[in-house]
Amino acid sequence: MEGVERFSLLLLEAGEIYFEDYAAIYLLPKEVPAALNTWEAKFESGTIRGRLKVCSKSLVFDPRDSRAPIIKFPYRGIEVIEETISSHANDLMFNGEEVVRVVEARSNLTVEMLERGVLQPYRFCREVRTHQFQLIYAEVSTVLPQVSQLHRASTLPPNDQNTMVQAIVRSRQQRKRFDRALLTDLSEKEVYEGLASKVTPLVTNPGTVLVTDAVLYFQSHNNAEKHPVIRINLGEIRQVIKRRYLLRQVGLEVFCREHCMVKHLLLVFKKCEERDLVYEVLVTQPGVSLDLQAQDNMTFQWQAGAVSNYDYLCYLNSQADRSENDLTQYPVFPWVVADYTSADLDLSDPAVYRDLTKPVGALNEERLSRLKERCKDMPEPRFLYGSHYSTPGFVTDAFDHPDRMFNSLKETWENVTANPSDFKELIPQFYNPETTPEFLINASNIDFGVRQNGKPVGDVELPPWAKGDPSRVVRMLRDALESEVVSASLHHWIDLVFGYKQRGEEAEKADNVFYHLCYEGSVDLGAVTDLNDRLALEVQITEFGQVPKQLFSRPHPARCSTPHLPLHCGPVLGGQASPVGDEEAEASIGAGAVPGDVWQCLGSLQVVGECRVHREAVMGLSFTCDTTKIMSVGRDALAKLLSLPSLEQVRVWEEMGEAGRGWERERAGFRGWKWLGGLGKGWMCF
Repeated sequence: MEGVERFSLLLLEAGEIYFEDYAAIYLLPKEVPAALNTWEAKFESGTIRGRLKVCSKSLVFDPRDSRAPIIKFPYRGIEVIEETISSHANDLMFNGEEVVRVVEARSNLTVEMLERGVLQPYRFCREVRTHQFQLIYAEVSTVLPQVSQLHRASTLPPNDQNTMVQAIVRSRQQRKRFDRALLTDLSEKEVYEGLASKVTPLVTNPGTVLVTDAVLYFQSHNNAEKHPVIRINLGEIRQVIKRRYLLRQVGLEVFCREHCMVKHLLLVFKKCEERDLVYEVLVTQPGVSLDLQAQDNMTFQWQAGAVSNYDYLCYLNSQADRSENDLTQYPVFPWVVADYTSADLDLSDPAVYRDLTKPVGALNEERLSRLKERCKDMPEPRFLYGSHYSTPGFVTDAFDHPDRMFNSLKETWENVTANPSDFKELIPQFYNPETTPEFLINASNIDFGVRQNGKPVGDVELPPWAKGDPSRVVRMLRDALESEVVSASLHHWIDLVFGYKQRGEEAEKADNVFYHLCYEGSVDLGAVTDLNDRLALEVQITEFGQVPKQLFSRPHPARCSTPHLPLHCGPVLGGQASPVGDEEAEASIGAGAVPGDVWQCLGSLQVVGECRVHREAVMGLSFTCDTTKIMSVGRDALAKLLSLPSLEQVRVWEEMGEAGRGWERERAGFRGWKWLGGLGKGWMCF
């Protein structure tokens, strides 16, 4: 029953800092009668060994024995914290020892968590009790002053409390230095050392960053991390991206290659200048070799069909400062399916899809009309939608009233299309069949309570077409995302979320206006000198949601159409097959031809020449209509234009800035791309 690690920073309040902990013995309160059937009754000695953790807003006792819960004592619910001499009725060996005495106030909010290691809603204990903790390897007289200082801060008015706590945090952090004993090699040359916070979902943990000529290190200021120090060899870094955090340019995300101890690391600095300095230090180190991908080039590949809709949306989210490490800016994906009642889902029927030309809030005309009327009566700055399409609460679906939790896909869709305050979109997990759909299953059988209809909250209710299989939901939604219906209109949704309809006049025309604090540039937090005003703004920004960074100022190009046209092998002209003409293609459609017909003539072809033009696999080919040139796109991020029949290179685009302009000039000579299934999967031109 001992040795089970249960404590994590997720058990603390939002923004709370965990400083340090001490080995301690908890002398159970006398106020608990042993006859009661409680967890305390299981400990006949009346004592429990564990760790007493000092945090910025609470004391936390983490017992060794998992039968006992982790207990959190918020400072604001404590009347007295003092040093005293213990007296223990059950065990005389503790009598006369110096202990930390904690007396709860009448308004106490002591919280018990993870009793027996079971994940379940927390229990709030409102009985007034007295608790005693004997420190084993530390003197009470050295620990108590810092705890008392934090307790005093909790008694102040909210503004003064925030100011005092932040001053304590800054004072403690500025004394921290990286432990040189944790270096991989003592001969490493140090390049940079400074303070930063590691950001993971729901947690911001302060620490020290050290960059040497060989390794990037992060050492947290407490022992809550899985690793005492994170080491990333410079050669394992594949991308370094500047990130926005709480609408400020202070974040830096490092992506690593396989076999690194972490996949990615999101760091947040106090100032933009510090972030930029670390960025320059990293990208200029000789040992760093980055994988570069130009945004225009990625867009071009998506247009040509070399990149899936899912991968392209993941890429755009990353470019727009959305990260899975940051719940305030989690990657956002669209609802694409609008049918959660049918027994079967026909993905070839356009009627089963959501209208991607409109934001979620505008899908219901009646609701939109009411929102517009409300907007007219508002003072400036006006907004249509009182909640955002992506917030930490939407992503995590934390413990809440049973009827407000994520209970049913059908009900959730009905809410986002009818409820006057629900406009949320989806997260990438709904479209990634390679991950286990835990978000649809209550695998731990947690007691979330009972809904008003009498049903207990358990697994998410699936639509009939899922046939009871959560994995099928994800597969079907992914197929819908990659369908031709969605591919033909996805650029409209990109305009709303990442593009030119995101803000300003075009956003107003598109009924796509959110609260002003959602937008980058609406407030300069760095210029807010009053700490309490700044904290209030940070809370608003965090809880309300943030619009992604705007990536496009003009309409996003549509994906190249992929009509169901058969490929026919025409007469060989100069060593290549001639393209099919428009009239012949239309006639083929009328005749009911299918794409698979292309394979029927492959046996009659013969190789007349070879030309290696790409370092990696070719993802697509297309002829000009006059058959004098051929264009190829490869996984090496190059697009090449070759003359025929000599196959001499006419042009090559390595950066999409020029490639995009070239494509605009040349695309009149190309017909499009076609995906071919079966044994010969791949993209081919027509």
